[in-house]
Amino acid sequence: MKLFRLLLLVLAAIHVSIAQAQDVGAAPKPAPDPDATLNYIHGAWDTLTRSMTECHSLVDIKVTANPVLYMPAEIPAPPQVAALEQKCHLKVASLPNHIDKIGDVRPEQLPAEGLLYLPNPYVVPGGRFNEMYGWDSYFIVLGLEADHREALAKGMVDNFFFEIEHYGGVLNANRTYYLTRSQPPFLPSMIRAVYENPASFPATPAGRTDARTWLEHAYAMAEKDYSTWTRPEHKAGSTGLARYFDYGTGPVPEMADDATYYVDVLRWLVAHPHEGGESFLLKGTQHPDATEAARLKQTSCDVHASVVCMKAWFAGYRLTRDFYIGDRAMRESGFDPGFRFGPFDGATHHYAPVCLNSLLYRYERDMEHFALLLGRPADATRWERRAKARNAAIHRYLWQSRTGVFADYDFMRHKASTYAYISSLYPLWAGVATREEAKQVVARLNLFERPGGLSMSNFDSGLQWDEPFGWAPTNWVAVAGLDAAGFRADAQRNARKWNDTVDNGFAQDGTLREKYNVASGNANVKVRMGYSVNQIGFGWTNGVYLKMKQVMAEPEPLPAR
Repeated sequence: MKLFRLLLLVLAAIHVSIAQAQDVGAAPKPAPDPDATLNYIHGAWDTLTRSMTECHSLVDIKVTANPVLYMPAEIPAPPQVAALEQKCHLKVASLPNHIDKIGDVRPEQLPAEGLLYLPNPYVVPGGRFNEMYGWDSYFIVLGLEADHREALAKGMVDNFFFEIEHYGGVLNANRTYYLTRSQPPFLPSMIRAVYENPASFPATPAGRTDARTWLEHAYAMAEKDYSTWTRPEHKAGSTGLARYFDYGTGPVPEMADDATYYVDVLRWLVAHPHEGGESFLLKGTQHPDATEAARLKQTSCDVHASVVCMKAWFAGYRLTRDFYIGDRAMRESGFDPGFRFGPFDGATHHYAPVCLNSLLYRYERDMEHFALLLGRPADATRWERRAKARNAAIHRYLWQSRTGVFADYDFMRHKASTYAYISSLYPLWAGVATREEAKQVVARLNLFERPGGLSMSNFDSGLQWDEPFGWAPTNWVAVAGLDAAGFRADAQRNARKWNDTVDNGFAQDGTLREKYNVASGNANVKVRMGYSVNQIGFGWTNGVYLKMKQVMAEPEPLPAR
């Protein structure tokens, strides 16, 4: 017995020695270093900057055809742009006609997809996103301002004015396949970020004159862009609120590089016939004949016009036309995809969303502010009336006093959504929530707060805009909203959690990412369906990291912009 015990002790000692030897030999895990993250961000702006005179700015891995650069119909190509035909081996073409509003030119009218010309350099998100995006740019602009890159920030906002004037509004991004939709409307907040920064214009009489001239132009462009959201197609029924909507039809062309997405949607819907997506399924063959193709053009999508449409088939089913309308609306929302508006957000267009209407309330209040600065009291009164009307509609349809949250409203079925989503915090950022409502929303932060920041939802759908994933834009809107509403401790706590998560991710692989796992507090993102890659870059993560540092450092609340 003593010999047996001695043998056990020897074996245990050997095991410990082996383990210690392995630990000694293993490379130590790098510790998170905020200074290293900051150095990466300072250098990343140049890495992510694009312009119309550089060949790599024209590349689009989402659509692999030879690049084409499109000019507005009314503007000839400048000499340096015309020179790109030889320099970059591409075609420079003109759009077929002037565009007054989004959707006036459809992508299918053009011989090939391409990049839309913009006059100034801009920062792209990174990865597969090699163009200037609508809502990404707000968070990028905030980061550029925080990092003293004011000229680049102003140039990006000026690019949006160019889009409004020549492409009908702020676009999802400057590619031809985005000519049919916008993105969450942050334009007035971007204008304020530039105009209110003392470094944007010289502190001289001439500088003040330039600032006023710029604001007058900004006001006119923002007023035109606002009209995008008041068109009939963007109205959420008779609620007085707005919805997301894309003026195109069928599957989106930019999914050509992810040919399995719509098939994956069909596979899930077929496997879960009683989980809310049954209305998205349509019987159809894999290789339809002419008669069936004509029917599908009306009930699903055009198999002859779209390769993506033709491939969107599984087990005897295709997706309905209504699903594609919702799918496109989802992409205008920026939250693509999740389960917030039904499976794969296929019913997005049936809802008046909290996020969109909070942003439009803020839009109207900012426009009232600009009108007063410009000495236009009648305009200011008109904007104030619009804001008050939206405020009343938000409180009638979106505020749920029984549960203490702001919830999306299904205006087709006349009922509020019960899906917990981080957009419930948008009204704090927008200034539409009362003090008592803000207190109730904050009391339910546990719906979203995780060790690494704020999760999109409390439901794990397997998609990227749900639990357990957190994103820079929604974390910033939430933290800035908490800060503006007077909940400084909550804002600072979540700002620190978010930046710690970004630091942890950077320590692992030396990059900043598109999204993070806030349950584990790092960049270990495993998406089960839909977009599976966590893109490297990343524009809005860079910007929000810098803004979160300000919240963490400032003793007094910062104004939410």
